[in-house]
Amino acid sequence: MDLLLQILVNGILLGGLYALMALGLALVWGVLNIVNLAHGALIMVGGYVTWVLFTRTGIDPFAALPITAVALFALGYAIQRGILNLVIRAPMFNTLLITFGLEVVLAYLAQFWFSADFRAINPRYAGHNFALGSVTLPTVQVAAFAIAIGLTVAMWLFLLHTRIGRGIRASAQNLVAARLYGVSPRRIYALTFGLGAALAGVAGGLYGLVSQVNPYIGGPLTAKSFVIAIIGGLDNPLGVVVGGLALGVIESLTALYVGPTYRDVASFGILVLVLIVRPAGLLGRTA
Repeated sequence: MDLLLQILVNGILLGGLYALMALGLALVWGVLNIVNLAHGALIMVGGYVTWVLFTRTGIDPFAALPITAVALFALGYAIQRGILNLVIRAPMFNTLLITFGLEVVLAYLAQFWFSADFRAINPRYAGHNFALGSVTLPTVQVAAFAIAIGLTVAMWLFLLHTRIGRGIRASAQNLVAARLYGVSPRRIYALTFGLGAALAGVAGGLYGLVSQVNPYIGGPLTAKSFVIAIIGGLDNPLGVVVGGLALGVIESLTALYVGPTYRDVASFGILVLVLIVRPAGLLGRTA
């Protein structure tokens, strides 16, 4: 029983990070109608930015996260305005090809600059943990979970209660009506993609704290983000949280009872089940 409880807690902590990873993908997909295949590569870049800030300048990884977010926001804004905005009305297949190309370019640039070696962000407190009853909680993973959930809730409030957030939601729901009310689609699209990249960057920094980063983690992380976005629905950030937590717990239980090699099988099995039973996602209204 203690082992099962520990596995469940580990799955929940992992699921919070998964939710933050998927939030940026769901935001861009829901507003721009672009499935960003470069999303995992942006997570990878965020991990490397945080790693460089920690190893080269000595900035604490958690303190480096705002810098990482700003850097990735600038990168995402530039990608949208300079590349994706040119094909924003093109068929989805075109945007899939372009974002896949971006993923390949970012991966090869990361390999050129950092080599293919795995890099871990290991501050002096990396091995600290504390006990809560019979469960052992790693301090770094708990902090990463809290930041991930906090940012997800903050994004939800931002979309609900700010002028820019309402503009983003209006553009996602009815672009023609949003234009009539003075919303600039080009500006909103660039801001949305920048926000998605910033969230991916923070997720990458946290991922580097709890795991390891190398140039080729982008593809698997994009796939997991895609699964969570579908499970949670594209129109509700809190649904993404539910999807992330569910995926983290399912993967942990699968690794315990079936084997670590079947974690991805379980993830995509749940995706297929959700698409059959509830295509709009667990808490979503539109797919």
